[in-house]
Amino acid sequence: MGNKLSGKDLIKLGFPKNNSINIALGQINRYRKREKKESILTEAKAVLLAPEKFKNHGTWGKVAEGLVNPVAVRMQQLRTTRAPFTIFGENEIDEQAKFQLYDALKLPIAVAGALMPDAHSGYGLPIGGVLATENAVIPYGVGVDIGCRMSLSIFDLPAAFLKGKELQLQAILKEHTKFGMYETHAIKADHEVFSRPEFKEIPFVKALLDKAYKQLGTSGGGNHFVEFGIVNIAHPLQEWKIEAGEYFAVLSHSGSRGLGANIAKQYTYLAGKQCPLPKNVQHLAWLDLNTHDGQEYWSAMNLAGDYAKACHDDIHRRIAKILGKRVVATIENHHNFAWKEMHQGKECIVHRKGATPAAEGQLGIIPGSMTAPGYIVMGKGNAASLNSASHGAGRLFSRAKCKTTFTQSDIKKELRKHDVALIGGGIDEAPMAYKDIMKVMDNQQELVTVLGTFTPKIVRMDR
Repeated sequence: MGNKLSGKDLIKLGFPKNNSINIALGQINRYRKREKKESILTEAKAVLLAPEKFKNHGTWGKVAEGLVNPVAVRMQQLRTTRAPFTIFGENEIDEQAKFQLYDALKLPIAVAGALMPDAHSGYGLPIGGVLATENAVIPYGVGVDIGCRMSLSIFDLPAAFLKGKELQLQAILKEHTKFGMYETHAIKADHEVFSRPEFKEIPFVKALLDKAYKQLGTSGGGNHFVEFGIVNIAHPLQEWKIEAGEYFAVLSHSGSRGLGANIAKQYTYLAGKQCPLPKNVQHLAWLDLNTHDGQEYWSAMNLAGDYAKACHDDIHRRIAKILGKRVVATIENHHNFAWKEMHQGKECIVHRKGATPAAEGQLGIIPGSMTAPGYIVMGKGNAASLNSASHGAGRLFSRAKCKTTFTQSDIKKELRKHDVALIGGGIDEAPMAYKDIMKVMDNQQELVTVLGTFTPKIVRMDR
Protein backbone atom coordinates (compact mmCIF):
# COMPACT_ATOMS: atom_id res chain seq x y z
CA MET A 1 0.00 0.00 0.00
CA GLY A 2 3.02 2.33 0.43
CA ASN A 3 3.40 5.25 2.79
CA LYS A 4 1.47 7.80 0.71
CA LEU A 5 -1.92 8.64 2.12
CA SER A 6 -4.82 8.18 -0.30
CA GLY A 7 -8.53 8.97 -0.43
CA LYS A 8 -9.23 5.26 0.15
CA ASP A 9 -7.42 5.46 3.50
CA LEU A 10 -9.69 8.32 4.56
CA ILE A 11 -12.86 6.52 3.35
CA LYS A 12 -11.77 3.48 5.40
CA LEU A 13 -11.57 5.76 8.44
CA GLY A 14 -15.16 6.78 7.82
CA PHE A 15 -14.78 10.08 5.90
CA PRO A 16 -17.86 10.85 3.79
CA LYS A 17 -17.36 10.54 0.03
CA ASN A 18 -17.44 14.28 -0.58
CA ASN A 19 -15.08 17.23 -1.01
CA SER A 20 -13.79 16.89 2.59
CA ILE A 21 -11.51 14.09 1.28
CA ASN A 22 -10.01 16.35 -1.40
CA ILE A 23 -9.53 19.12 1.15
CA ALA A 24 -7.83 16.73 3.58
CA LEU A 25 -5.49 15.35 0.92
CA GLY A 26 -4.66 18.88 -0.27
CA GLN A 27 -3.80 20.08 3.26
CA ILE A 28 -1.78 16.93 4.11
CA ASN A 29 0.20 17.03 0.82
CA ARG A 30 0.95 20.70 1.28
CA TYR A 31 1.86 20.85 4.96
CA ARG A 32 2.35 17.36 6.40
CA LYS A 33 3.75 15.18 3.63
CA ARG A 34 7.01 14.41 5.46
CA GLU A 35 5.16 12.88 8.42
CA LYS A 36 4.37 9.20 9.00
CA LYS A 37 1.10 7.97 7.51
CA GLU A 38 0.04 6.32 10.80
CA SER A 39 0.28 9.54 12.85
CA ILE A 40 -1.61 11.47 10.15
CA LEU A 41 -4.39 8.85 10.14
CA THR A 42 -4.62 8.99 13.94
CA GLU A 43 -5.11 12.78 13.74
CA ALA A 44 -7.57 12.43 10.85
CA LYS A 45 -9.66 10.02 12.94
CA ALA A 46 -9.75 12.53 15.83
CA VAL A 47 -10.92 15.25 13.40
CA LEU A 48 -13.64 12.99 12.04
CA LEU A 49 -14.94 12.17 15.52
CA ALA A 50 -14.99 15.77 16.83
CA PRO A 51 -14.57 18.24 13.94
CA GLU A 52 -15.76 21.26 15.99
CA LYS A 53 -12.68 20.90 18.24
CA PHE A 54 -10.43 21.45 15.22
CA LYS A 55 -12.17 24.37 13.55
CA ASN A 56 -9.32 26.81 14.32
CA HIS A 57 -6.51 24.33 13.69
CA GLY A 58 -3.91 25.27 11.05
CA THR A 59 -3.90 22.04 9.04
CA TRP A 60 -7.19 20.47 10.06
CA GLY A 61 -9.43 23.57 10.36
CA LYS A 62 -10.32 23.52 6.70
CA VAL A 63 -11.00 19.75 6.82
CA ALA A 64 -13.25 20.20 9.88
CA GLU A 65 -15.13 22.92 8.03
CA GLY A 66 -15.59 20.53 5.08
CA LEU A 67 -17.12 17.97 7.42
CA VAL A 68 -19.45 20.29 9.36
CA ASN A 69 -20.26 23.28 7.17
CA PRO A 70 -18.78 22.94 3.65
CA VAL A 71 -18.14 26.16 1.71
CA ALA A 72 -20.74 26.40 -1.06
CA VAL A 73 -18.92 27.08 -4.34
CA ARG A 74 -21.23 28.60 -6.93
CA MET A 75 -20.85 31.02 -9.82
CA GLN A 76 -21.46 34.52 -8.45
CA GLN A 77 -23.39 37.02 -10.54
CA LEU A 78 -23.01 40.79 -10.46
CA ARG A 79 -26.00 42.89 -9.43
CA THR A 80 -27.54 45.08 -12.10
CA THR A 81 -27.30 48.20 -9.92
CA ARG A 82 -24.29 49.75 -8.19
CA ALA A 83 -23.90 50.30 -4.47
CA PRO A 84 -23.73 54.05 -3.57
CA PHE A 85 -20.42 55.78 -4.28
CA THR A 86 -18.68 59.16 -4.52
CA ILE A 87 -15.82 60.19 -6.80
CA PHE A 88 -13.47 62.98 -5.72
CA GLY A 89 -11.67 64.96 -8.43
CA GLU A 90 -13.65 63.21 -11.16
CA ASN A 91 -12.21 65.23 -14.05
CA GLU A 92 -8.65 64.11 -13.25
CA ILE A 93 -9.40 60.35 -13.24
CA ASP A 94 -9.19 58.03 -16.26
CA GLU A 95 -12.38 56.28 -17.39
CA GLN A 96 -10.97 52.78 -16.89
CA ALA A 97 -10.44 53.43 -13.16
CA LYS A 98 -14.07 54.57 -12.87
CA PHE A 99 -15.33 51.47 -14.70
CA GLN A 100 -13.28 49.24 -12.40
CA LEU A 101 -14.99 50.86 -9.40
CA TYR A 102 -18.42 50.56 -11.06
CA ASP A 103 -17.86 46.80 -11.53
CA ALA A 104 -16.78 46.38 -7.90
CA LEU A 105 -19.91 48.25 -6.74
CA LYS A 106 -22.07 45.57 -8.44
CA LEU A 107 -20.60 42.73 -6.37
CA PRO A 108 -23.32 41.13 -4.22
CA ILE A 109 -21.18 41.91 -1.14
CA ALA A 110 -20.65 45.63 -1.99
CA VAL A 111 -22.11 48.18 0.47
CA ALA A 112 -20.51 51.47 -0.68
CA GLY A 113 -17.47 52.79 -2.53
CA ALA A 114 -15.38 55.85 -3.27
CA LEU A 115 -12.64 56.92 -5.65
CA MET A 116 -9.83 59.21 -4.50
CA PRO A 117 -8.51 62.08 -6.66
CA ASP A 118 -5.19 60.28 -7.35
CA ALA A 119 -6.99 57.20 -8.75
CA HIS A 120 -5.86 55.24 -11.80
CA SER A 121 -6.66 51.76 -13.11
CA GLY A 122 -5.14 48.68 -11.49
CA TYR A 123 -6.07 45.00 -11.18
CA GLY A 124 -9.41 44.31 -9.53
CA LEU A 125 -10.03 47.47 -7.54
CA PRO A 126 -8.51 50.59 -9.11
CA ILE A 127 -5.57 52.21 -7.28
CA GLY A 128 -7.22 54.91 -5.16
CA GLY A 129 -10.34 52.76 -4.84
CA VAL A 130 -12.17 52.31 -1.54
CA LEU A 131 -14.78 49.59 -1.15
CA ALA A 132 -16.92 48.64 1.85
CA THR A 133 -18.23 45.07 1.80
CA GLU A 134 -20.41 42.92 4.00
CA ASN A 135 -18.56 40.23 5.98
CA ALA A 136 -16.20 39.47 3.08
CA VAL A 137 -12.62 40.39 2.21
CA ILE A 138 -11.22 40.67 -1.33
CA PRO A 139 -7.49 39.80 -1.29
CA TYR A 140 -6.98 41.78 -4.52
CA GLY A 141 -8.93 44.67 -2.99
CA VAL A 142 -6.14 44.88 -0.43
CA GLY A 143 -3.48 44.35 -3.07
CA VAL A 144 -0.29 42.35 -3.51
CA ASP A 145 1.75 44.56 -1.19
CA ILE A 146 -0.30 44.13 2.00
CA GLY A 147 0.23 46.95 4.48
CA CYS A 148 2.20 49.12 2.05
CA ARG A 149 2.60 52.27 4.11
CA MET A 150 4.24 55.61 4.80
CA SER A 151 6.37 56.53 7.81
CA LEU A 152 7.78 59.98 8.57
CA SER A 153 10.27 60.71 11.37
CA ILE A 154 10.80 64.36 12.24
CA PHE A 155 14.10 65.08 14.01
CA ASP A 156 14.79 67.73 16.57
CA LEU A 157 17.04 69.38 13.99
CA PRO A 158 16.62 72.50 11.86
CA ALA A 159 16.30 72.18 8.07
CA ALA A 160 19.78 73.75 7.83
CA PHE A 161 21.21 70.46 9.16
CA LEU A 162 21.24 69.31 5.50
CA LYS A 163 23.61 72.08 4.37
CA GLY A 164 27.09 70.80 3.60
CA LYS A 165 26.20 67.21 4.64
CA GLU A 166 24.71 66.06 1.34
CA LEU A 167 27.46 63.54 0.54
CA GLN A 168 27.52 62.20 4.09
CA LEU A 169 23.72 61.74 4.06
CA GLN A 170 23.82 60.07 0.65
CA ALA A 171 26.42 57.63 2.02
CA ILE A 172 24.12 56.83 4.98
CA LEU A 173 21.25 55.94 2.62
CA LYS A 174 23.54 53.89 0.35
CA GLU A 175 24.97 51.92 3.23
CA HIS A 176 22.09 51.59 5.68
CA THR A 177 19.04 51.02 3.47
CA LYS A 178 18.41 47.87 1.43
CA PHE A 179 16.14 47.58 -1.61
CA GLY A 180 14.66 45.06 -4.01
CA MET A 181 14.37 41.30 -3.89
CA TYR A 182 17.88 40.32 -2.85
CA GLU A 183 19.46 43.00 -0.62
CA THR A 184 19.32 42.33 3.13
CA HIS A 185 21.10 43.80 6.15
CA ALA A 186 24.33 42.05 7.21
CA ILE A 187 23.36 42.47 10.86
CA LYS A 188 19.77 41.28 11.25
CA ALA A 189 17.49 42.73 13.90
CA ASP A 190 15.00 40.74 15.93
CA HIS A 191 11.46 42.03 16.50
CA GLU A 192 8.47 41.04 18.62
CA VAL A 193 6.43 40.50 15.43
CA PHE A 194 8.32 37.21 14.88
CA SER A 195 6.88 35.72 18.06
CA ARG A 196 3.31 36.27 16.86
CA PRO A 197 1.11 33.13 17.04
CA GLU A 198 0.21 33.37 13.32
CA PHE A 199 3.79 32.32 12.48
CA LYS A 200 3.19 29.08 14.39
CA GLU A 201 -0.50 28.43 13.80
CA ILE A 202 -0.97 29.09 10.07
CA PRO A 203 1.10 26.47 8.21
CA PHE A 204 1.39 28.58 5.03
CA VAL A 205 2.64 31.59 7.02
CA LYS A 206 5.00 29.46 9.14
CA ALA A 207 6.96 28.61 5.98
CA LEU A 208 7.51 32.36 5.33
CA LEU A 209 9.05 33.17 8.74
CA ASP A 210 12.64 32.76 7.57
CA LYS A 211 12.14 35.08 4.58
CA ALA A 212 10.40 37.65 6.81
CA TYR A 213 13.26 37.57 9.30
CA LYS A 214 15.86 38.09 6.56
CA GLN A 215 13.95 40.96 4.92
CA LEU A 216 13.15 42.96 8.07
CA GLY A 217 14.13 46.61 7.64
CA THR A 218 14.37 46.41 3.84
CA SER A 219 12.31 48.16 1.16
CA GLY A 220 10.74 46.87 -2.03
CA GLY A 221 11.42 47.85 -5.63
CA GLY A 222 9.16 50.03 -7.84
CA ASN A 223 7.98 53.24 -6.20
CA HIS A 224 9.31 52.40 -2.71
CA PHE A 225 11.82 54.80 -1.22
CA VAL A 226 13.67 56.16 1.81
CA GLU A 227 14.43 59.87 1.62
CA PHE A 228 15.88 62.72 3.62
CA GLY A 229 14.11 66.03 3.32
CA ILE A 230 12.69 69.12 4.96
CA VAL A 231 9.45 69.18 6.90
CA ASN A 232 7.62 72.48 7.13
CA ILE A 233 5.16 72.38 10.03
CA ALA A 234 2.48 75.05 9.74
CA HIS A 235 0.12 73.70 12.42
CA PRO A 236 2.03 71.66 15.04
CA LEU A 237 0.11 69.34 17.33
CA GLN A 238 0.66 69.67 21.07
CA GLU A 239 1.98 66.11 21.41
CA TRP A 240 4.81 66.79 18.94
CA LYS A 241 6.36 69.28 21.37
CA ILE A 242 7.74 71.33 18.47
CA GLU A 243 6.89 74.80 17.21
CA ALA A 244 5.88 75.79 13.70
CA GLY A 245 8.95 75.83 11.47
CA GLU A 246 11.27 73.79 9.27
CA TYR A 247 12.88 70.54 10.42
CA PHE A 248 15.10 67.77 9.07
CA ALA A 249 13.17 64.51 8.49
CA VAL A 250 13.23 61.04 6.93
CA LEU A 251 10.31 59.56 4.99
CA SER A 252 9.93 55.92 3.93
CA HIS A 253 7.45 54.13 1.66
CA SER A 254 7.36 50.33 1.54
CA GLY A 255 5.25 47.31 2.47
CA SER A 256 5.34 43.76 3.75
CA ARG A 257 7.93 42.43 1.29
CA GLY A 258 7.95 38.70 0.38
CA LEU A 259 5.74 37.84 3.35
CA GLY A 260 2.83 39.97 2.10
CA ALA A 261 3.33 39.08 -1.57
CA ASN A 262 3.14 35.34 -0.83
CA ILE A 263 0.08 35.73 1.43
CA ALA A 264 -1.65 37.80 -1.27
CA LYS A 265 -0.90 35.23 -3.97
CA GLN A 266 -2.05 32.23 -1.91
CA TYR A 267 -5.35 33.70 -0.72
CA THR A 268 -6.17 35.33 -4.07
CA TYR A 269 -5.88 31.81 -5.53
CA LEU A 270 -8.14 30.37 -2.81
CA ALA A 271 -10.68 33.19 -3.27
CA GLY A 272 -10.76 32.50 -7.02
CA LYS A 273 -11.52 28.83 -6.41
CA GLN A 274 -14.23 29.49 -3.81
CA CYS A 275 -15.86 32.43 -5.49
CA PRO A 276 -16.03 32.01 -9.29
CA LEU A 277 -16.93 35.33 -10.94
CA PRO A 278 -17.48 36.53 -14.53
CA LYS A 279 -14.12 36.89 -16.32
CA ASN A 280 -14.04 40.70 -16.32
CA VAL A 281 -14.21 40.83 -12.51
CA GLN A 282 -12.40 37.63 -11.52
CA HIS A 283 -9.74 39.67 -9.65
CA LEU A 284 -12.49 40.72 -7.22
CA ALA A 285 -13.05 37.19 -5.88
CA TRP A 286 -13.68 37.35 -2.14
CA LEU A 287 -13.37 35.19 0.96
CA ASP A 288 -16.36 35.00 3.28
CA LEU A 289 -15.18 35.91 6.79
CA ASN A 290 -17.29 33.06 8.20
CA THR A 291 -15.07 30.52 6.40
CA HIS A 292 -11.77 29.03 7.53
CA ASP A 293 -9.84 30.60 4.64
CA GLY A 294 -11.51 33.99 5.23
CA GLN A 295 -10.50 33.99 8.90
CA GLU A 296 -7.02 32.75 8.06
CA TYR A 297 -6.47 35.47 5.44
CA TRP A 298 -7.71 38.11 7.88
CA SER A 299 -5.15 36.96 10.48
CA ALA A 300 -2.36 36.68 7.89
CA MET A 301 -3.21 40.11 6.42
CA ASN A 302 -3.06 41.75 9.85
CA LEU A 303 0.26 40.03 10.54
CA ALA A 304 1.66 41.30 7.20
CA GLY A 305 0.48 44.83 8.08
CA ASP A 306 2.23 44.69 11.46
CA TYR A 307 5.33 43.29 9.79
CA ALA A 308 5.32 46.20 7.30
CA LYS A 309 5.26 48.61 10.26
CA ALA A 310 8.11 46.65 11.89
CA CYS A 311 10.16 47.09 8.68
CA HIS A 312 9.66 50.87 8.74
CA ASP A 313 10.43 51.05 12.45
CA ASP A 314 13.69 49.19 11.79
CA ILE A 315 14.63 51.49 8.88
CA HIS A 316 14.03 54.59 11.02
CA ARG A 317 15.80 53.09 14.03
CA ARG A 318 18.91 52.37 11.96
CA ILE A 319 18.98 55.87 10.48
CA ALA A 320 18.37 57.65 13.81
CA LYS A 321 21.14 55.56 15.39
CA ILE A 322 23.68 56.38 12.68
CA LEU A 323 22.76 60.09 12.84
CA GLY A 324 22.87 59.95 16.63
CA LYS A 325 19.83 62.23 16.72
CA ARG A 326 16.45 62.17 18.41
CA VAL A 327 13.11 61.70 16.64
CA VAL A 328 10.48 64.10 18.01
CA ALA A 329 7.45 63.00 16.00
CA THR A 330 6.42 59.99 13.89
CA ILE A 331 3.52 60.11 11.45
CA GLU A 332 2.57 56.87 9.69
CA ASN A 333 -0.26 55.10 7.90
CA HIS A 334 -1.09 52.04 5.77
CA HIS A 335 -2.55 52.59 2.32
CA ASN A 336 -3.09 48.97 1.08
CA PHE A 337 -5.22 47.21 3.65
CA ALA A 338 -8.69 46.27 4.88
CA TRP A 339 -10.23 47.33 8.19
CA LYS A 340 -13.40 46.52 10.13
CA GLU A 341 -15.20 49.88 10.34
CA MET A 342 -18.72 51.14 10.94
CA HIS A 343 -20.56 52.55 7.93
CA GLN A 344 -24.14 53.79 8.27
CA GLY A 345 -24.58 51.94 11.54
CA LYS A 346 -23.25 48.55 10.49
CA GLU A 347 -19.84 46.94 10.55
CA CYS A 348 -18.25 46.63 7.12
CA ILE A 349 -14.92 45.53 5.74
CA VAL A 350 -13.39 48.68 4.23
CA HIS A 351 -10.75 47.97 1.57
CA ARG A 352 -8.37 50.81 0.76
CA LYS A 353 -6.23 49.97 -2.25
CA GLY A 354 -3.94 52.95 -2.54
CA ALA A 355 -5.94 55.19 -0.19
CA THR A 356 -5.05 56.80 3.14
CA PRO A 357 -7.30 56.30 6.19
CA ALA A 358 -8.72 59.74 7.07
CA ALA A 359 -11.12 59.31 9.99
CA GLU A 360 -11.71 62.46 12.04
CA GLY A 361 -8.44 63.47 13.74
CA GLN A 362 -6.43 60.63 12.12
CA LEU A 363 -2.93 61.60 10.97
CA GLY A 364 -1.39 60.52 7.67
CA ILE A 365 1.24 61.39 5.11
CA ILE A 366 0.43 61.74 1.41
CA PRO A 367 3.62 61.82 -0.71
CA GLY A 368 3.97 63.78 -3.96
CA SER A 369 6.88 62.61 -6.11
CA MET A 370 10.64 62.83 -5.68
CA THR A 371 10.51 66.46 -6.81
CA ALA A 372 7.13 67.43 -5.32
CA PRO A 373 6.17 67.91 -1.67
CA GLY A 374 4.31 65.34 0.40
CA TYR A 375 1.58 66.48 2.79
CA ILE A 376 1.16 65.81 6.51
CA VAL A 377 -2.61 65.63 6.97
CA MET A 378 -5.34 65.13 9.53
CA GLY A 379 -8.52 63.37 8.46
CA LYS A 380 -11.89 65.12 8.53
CA GLY A 381 -13.92 61.90 8.77
CA ASN A 382 -15.89 62.42 5.55
CA ALA A 383 -18.46 59.57 5.31
CA ALA A 384 -18.80 59.99 1.51
CA SER A 385 -15.12 59.01 1.09
CA LEU A 386 -15.55 56.18 3.64
CA ASN A 387 -13.13 58.16 5.83
CA SER A 388 -10.39 58.05 3.19
CA ALA A 389 -8.06 60.32 1.22
CA SER A 390 -5.58 59.85 -1.63
CA HIS A 391 -2.37 57.87 -1.02
CA GLY A 392 -0.17 60.08 -3.19
CA ALA A 393 -0.24 62.09 -6.40
CA GLY A 394 -1.21 59.04 -8.51
CA ARG A 395 0.28 58.02 -11.83
CA LEU A 396 -0.22 60.01 -15.00
CA PHE A 397 1.92 57.64 -17.10
CA SER A 398 2.05 53.85 -16.71
CA ARG A 399 5.44 52.23 -16.11
CA ALA A 400 5.56 51.04 -19.73
CA LYS A 401 4.61 54.51 -21.05
CA CYS A 402 7.39 56.12 -18.97
CA LYS A 403 9.99 53.98 -20.73
CA THR A 404 8.91 55.21 -24.16
CA THR A 405 8.29 58.83 -23.09
CA PHE A 406 11.20 59.87 -20.84
CA THR A 407 14.98 59.53 -20.86
CA GLN A 408 17.54 59.51 -18.05
CA SER A 409 18.61 63.01 -19.05
CA ASP A 410 14.99 64.26 -18.75
CA ILE A 411 14.97 62.92 -15.18
CA LYS A 412 18.39 64.46 -14.34
CA LYS A 413 17.21 67.83 -15.63
CA GLU A 414 14.07 67.67 -13.46
CA LEU A 415 16.08 66.64 -10.38
CA ARG A 416 18.57 69.51 -10.90
CA LYS A 417 15.70 71.96 -11.21
CA HIS A 418 14.44 70.92 -7.76
CA ASP A 419 17.87 70.38 -6.18
CA VAL A 420 17.22 66.68 -5.44
CA ALA A 421 19.89 63.94 -5.31
CA LEU A 422 18.72 60.49 -6.43
CA ILE A 423 20.32 57.12 -5.65
CA GLY A 424 18.85 54.31 -7.82
CA GLY A 425 15.39 54.79 -9.36
CA GLY A 426 14.41 53.69 -12.87
CA ILE A 427 12.79 55.62 -15.72
CA ASP A 428 9.39 54.19 -14.68
CA GLU A 429 9.65 56.28 -11.50
CA ALA A 430 10.39 59.57 -13.29
CA PRO A 431 8.98 62.53 -11.32
CA MET A 432 7.05 63.45 -14.47
CA ALA A 433 5.19 60.11 -14.29
CA TYR A 434 2.98 61.50 -11.52
CA LYS A 435 -0.03 63.79 -11.40
CA ASP A 436 0.22 67.29 -9.94
CA ILE A 437 0.00 66.77 -6.18
CA MET A 438 -1.23 70.36 -5.67
CA LYS A 439 -4.25 69.59 -7.86
CA VAL A 440 -4.87 66.29 -6.05
CA MET A 441 -4.77 68.07 -2.66
CA ASP A 442 -7.08 70.74 -4.02
CA ASN A 443 -9.59 68.02 -4.91
CA GLN A 444 -9.68 66.62 -1.38
CA GLN A 445 -10.04 69.70 0.79
CA GLU A 446 -13.22 68.19 2.27
CA LEU A 447 -11.32 65.00 3.22
CA VAL A 448 -8.21 66.26 5.05
CA THR A 449 -6.69 69.30 6.76
CA VAL A 450 -3.04 70.00 5.85
CA LEU A 451 -0.74 70.41 8.86
CA GLY A 452 2.56 70.63 6.99
CA THR A 453 4.66 69.44 4.06
CA PHE A 454 7.68 67.24 3.43
CA THR A 455 10.05 68.21 0.60
CA PRO A 456 12.44 65.45 -0.57
CA LYS A 457 16.13 66.34 -0.95
CA ILE A 458 18.05 63.02 -1.01
CA VAL A 459 16.11 60.06 -2.41
CA ARG A 460 17.10 56.39 -2.36
CA MET A 461 15.22 53.79 -4.43
CA ASP A 462 15.86 50.37 -5.91
CA ARG A 463 18.13 50.39 -8.95
